Amino acid sequence: MRVLVWGAGAIGGTLGASFTRAGHDVTLVDRAPEHVQAIRGTGLGITGPIDEFSVRAPAFTPEELQGTWDTVILCTKAQDTAQAARQLEPHLTAHGVVVSAQNGLNELVLARELGEARVMGCFVNFGADYHGPGLIHYGGRGAVVLGELDGQDTPRLHDLHGLFLTFDDRAITTPNIWGYLWSKLAYGALLFATALTNDSIADALARLEYRSTYMALAREVLRVAAAQGIRPEAFDGFDPAAFLPGASDEQAARSLDDLVAFNRRSAKTHSGIWRDLAVRRRPTEVVQEESIVRAGREVGVPTPITARLVAIVRDLEAGRRSLGLENLDLLRETAEAAGSRA
Repeated sequence: MRVLVWGAGAIGGTLGASFTRAGHDVTLVDRAPEHVQAIRGTGLGITGPIDEFSVRAPAFTPEELQGTWDTVILCTKAQDTAQAARQLEPHLTAHGVVVSAQNGLNELVLARELGEARVMGCFVNFGADYHGPGLIHYGGRGAVVLGELDGQDTPRLHDLHGLFLTFDDRAITTPNIWGYLWSKLAYGALLFATALTNDSIADALARLEYRSTYMALAREVLRVAAAQGIRPEAFDGFDPAAFLPGASDEQAARSLDDLVAFNRRSAKTHSGIWRDLAVRRRPTEVVQEESIVRAGREVGVPTPITARLVAIVRDLEAGRRSLGLENLDLLRETAEAAGSRA
């Protein structure tokens, strides 16, 4: 396939390099000139316990790019989705498709910008980090799922599934991509909570003193999903059924234990959220959590825990707070207050 990967960082770089190695005609786009120059010079390197290899592929900044493509894999941060959609639209053929290999509900943004027919949903949960110009660390395998937004089984879905199988032979398709995306939002909220500290994902989730906080946070997000008629899907140890009404604390605890075990197997010990705050010193994708709060207002579901999480992250981004367990303490206070009002 002839593929344009827009955003060649952790996710896009791993996918693009894998597609290139499999023999596909891949062009990479990234807004970081030093990353583009490194790829042009020495190639794009993938390192880590999963694989070690390097590929050569054409690489451009958005301003340099010319030509059109039928298939675009979008891998930017969630907050950059609308701008990326406007930049890539001239490079998308009339019947082309953009696959959102991102975190959050960016398919909604892309559908507004490009039209729903030109967008395909995608859920990825593998672990990767940008380690510098031309170098991506691929730390752990995870779920890879593709699906049309309307749940249909289409020829282009099969074609793209074939493409993604050259990256991970466990990639699947689904008629319920929204179920996966909302489950990832709930798990993502837990990752944001772990990123309030310097603990690894596994160590933070294993702390028993915050178990009730994690449970309350996941339940809150999934209440919003349920109010929208979403049927959440399980993946990589995250069992959304364990956080739905009627499920016990014991079920939720088992799912958290499974998430701890899943993350202990990965060489990616900390989330990309933590890396943004502690290493790269740049804004996180907290717009994902803001979208949950916004959706909660629309369907009449209170989201005080998620809103407090957003406020703490914004303080960390602005330098008004430092990473530490005291941030989880604040989140626990809000969860306990919300529980007492329920």
